[in-house]
Amino acid sequence: MMRFRTIGFLIGLSICLSMFVPAYAQKQTQQVQRVYSCPMHPDVKSKKKGKCPKCGMDLRLVDKKEATETSVDQNEPSVAQNERIGTTKLNIPDVELLDQDGRKIHFYTDLVKGHTVAINFIFTTCTTICPPLGATFARVQKELGDKVGRDVRFISISVDPATDTPERLKAWGAKFHAGEGWTFVTGNKPQVDELLRALGASSARREDHSPTVLIGNDNHGAWTRTYGLAKSSQLVQIINDAMGGKTTPATAEVAN
Repeated sequence: MMRFRTIGFLIGLSICLSMFVPAYAQKQTQQVQRVYSCPMHPDVKSKKKGKCPKCGMDLRLVDKKEATETSVDQNEPSVAQNERIGTTKLNIPDVELLDQDGRKIHFYTDLVKGHTVAINFIFTTCTTICPPLGATFARVQKELGDKVGRDVRFISISVDPATDTPERLKAWGAKFHAGEGWTFVTGNKPQVDELLRALGASSARREDHSPTVLIGNDNHGAWTRTYGLAKSSQLVQIINDAMGGKTTPATAEVAN
């Protein structure tokens, strides 16, 4: 009888091990494959949490395959980084906000409707990616000359409306010689959050906001999302394409 009990115990132990070991091995494999990467600099990778040495942003968890495929040079974004957005996928709310002069505006009707626009996302206390985003817009503004305000409008939306008063935004814009065609937007947080979600720029923390630029022609429904720190000549080309009613060639459709 003791012999049969021993055999039964060994069989049960074998079954338990056969169930536990593969699951444990899979868990260990997943842990080994964990890679953290910078949202702004995908070439920066680490096996543990931390901050990007280039911009100071928190590294986010990605898998090895994604981290490898998205690795690009900071100043040479690939064509695949541009996303073409159909009109049915971009419903811009007409929320009431404030511009840098403290004037009440309705975002869609007063800034976007019937116009070509270039939109980025910033906050004034940022010391990492926002100043370069502002400097990039300033270079594009200079290259486009009198087209800014006439043929295209620049819009910078604060992702920290609780801090960024109109006065702060105006002072921040002055550092980059923002002209008449460049509007800075803030307002009550619920309305700003609604707008950011609609534009695909919402993030849990202001520091994690995306360094992207949304460029579009409202009349033609031609919208492109691209890297906000690209060369100014590349952004100028996308803006010129948008003014002509077309998206940048060879871009990829955004999947819902």
